[in-house]
Amino acid sequence: MKQYIEPHLEKGGVAILVSMDVHEAFDSACWPAILERLREAKCSRNLYYLVQDYLKERKAIITINNFNIGKNITIGCPEGSSISPLLWSIQYDPVLNLQFTHHTRAVAFADDLLLMIRADSIREAENIANVEMDKIATCAENNKTKFNEEKSKVMLMTRRKRKEQKVAVYMNNKTILQVQKLKYFGINLTTNYILENT
Repeated sequence: MKQYIEPHLEKGGVAILVSMDVHEAFDSACWPAILERLREAKCSRNLYYLVQDYLKERKAIITINNFNIGKNITIGCPEGSSISPLLWSIQYDPVLNLQFTHHTRAVAFADDLLLMIRADSIREAENIANVEMDKIATCAENNKTKFNEEKSKVMLMTRRKRKEQKVAVYMNNKTILQVQKLKYFGINLTTNYILENT
């Protein structure tokens, strides 16, 4: 992230960062979408059937005063299972493998996605950001993944001295909240600088 953004800012360019939150991420993983991704990847038949059987007829049970209450589960990555990160990655891969413009990079860890857009002007960065967001929205809809616009954030980065500039980046036809500071896995980001572990 630093290698992609900082040199561009030093040359007088601008960047827009979009921090995206997946709605109920692991809990909303869509089993048919995961199995479809495995088929598209030409997964070996025995592994495909293993995953398919693993997701079949799952039930959550809670015991209260020696009384069991159960509910059939049809979505989500099984809590605490070592296979859960793999199942999530299989569903999430189409978003990460989108063909973005040469202005854009995406980095992700688990369900946290950060979109980085570099451009020569604020308006150009804003336009590119919205084009990329449209791609992500279409892919997510096809893949049964929903991003939460209320928890997602956008930040403009520039070292140019000017009044505070507003940018309008949209998700699900709603404007994403613009912030002046953003923290991404121990890295503090402000509109001017990237500071590690502060």
